Amino acid sequence: MSDRSEILTRTGPGTPMGELMRQYWIPAALSSELRADGAPVRLMLLGEKLIAFRDSAGRVGIMDHRCPHRCASLFFGRNEEQGIRCIYHGWKFDVDGNCLDQPNVPPHQQFKDKVRAKAYRAAERNGLVWVFMGERDRAPPLPPLEACLLPEAETEYRFVQRKCNWLQALDGDLDTSHLGFLHFGSARPSKDLDTSRRDLVQNRAPEYKVADTAFGLTYAAHRPTDDGTYWRLAQFLFPFWVMPPIGRIEANVMVRAWVPLDDHTCMFVGIAHKNYMSGHGRQPLPGASLIDQLHPNTTDWLGRYRMIEAEENDYFIDRDVQSRLSFTGIEGIHVQDQAVTESMGPIVDRSLENLAPSDIAVVRGRRALQQAVEAISKGKRPPGADDPAVYAGVRGGYFTTAETGDWLALSKRRVAASPAPIREAATA
Repeated sequence: MSDRSEILTRTGPGTPMGELMRQYWIPAALSSELRADGAPVRLMLLGEKLIAFRDSAGRVGIMDHRCPHRCASLFFGRNEEQGIRCIYHGWKFDVDGNCLDQPNVPPHQQFKDKVRAKAYRAAERNGLVWVFMGERDRAPPLPPLEACLLPEAETEYRFVQRKCNWLQALDGDLDTSHLGFLHFGSARPSKDLDTSRRDLVQNRAPEYKVADTAFGLTYAAHRPTDDGTYWRLAQFLFPFWVMPPIGRIEANVMVRAWVPLDDHTCMFVGIAHKNYMSGHGRQPLPGASLIDQLHPNTTDWLGRYRMIEAEENDYFIDRDVQSRLSFTGIEGIHVQDQAVTESMGPIVDRSLENLAPSDIAVVRGRRALQQAVEAISKGKRPPGADDPAVYAGVRGGYFTTAETGDWLALSKRRVAASPAPIREAATA
């Protein structure tokens, strides 16, 4: 593995990319996973073993799972009376890591004020738990990503674990040309298809536009059509957020994250308005459903949101269906993505790649990450870390227009004219 790939893929404590990730808020869990005075939940994030719990007052704590006394796991602790109590010797800690009790130490020998559990800053908004794993006093406001500002009742959350490095999963969302093959390879232009899908499968080799932005990167595939130009515009937002063109740009209020759990595992976190697929076209295409199946969650470090379709069952590929109906023989868009990115191995050897012009957004995304890592090493702050307002009002999506001119301006006008763009700032 090249030194550059090593830098971009490793996110554990003390690594350059890990340092970058720790400058941003990270979606960690659903609020519904934590019950007041309920059992702690194991979390693996950026290679660190953590526990999350909700105290008696409803506050969320996220901390290193090891008790700072003798390192027994606080996962087995008693969550009671405003804190988590270690079952080994009874030491108790609040959500901020303060030591509240040392019951096995005589009162005149206690030193509660000198002991702290390693606790990270946590916040909740609209049904989602966030964690900031950098210095607590440098935590910015929560990012005002449009989909994250929706009321919980209007929001669709989706967590799915993926057994590969976070970057190759992200690369997949920066690669729009695979859509016409992996997902719609068997589709043919037809009056039965909605216009956007028909334009997509009629020309599977589009041209591209890419632009660096204050929040990361914007790219668009464009194809000439009878009605003008068909644009598929996507956003990459530091450090791991993507807004792919799943639906019409006027309704595509959604964002997804590729959160590193460890270097060989990541978590897809999808956040969207429940109607973001409005107008997308519902004609059934073989293999193109959006549904995947999940195992029941377990308490293992990597026991949450695991797909039933997996390498060990070849993602239920049906070779007969592949030969007759579906390009892949694998059912489900997410499963298809999972199969190809996991098939590359836990961390792909990028020295074996032969990149093409269609990979321009992948290349530029990696370059942006590399530049941000280098900037941090020189004491500079990465994009959006101190000014998350740059994320406000950003949206991806597809549209067809006969207008000409600057492509970024065209897309921004489309978003501004949408029924209810969400731009309000948010605070932690």
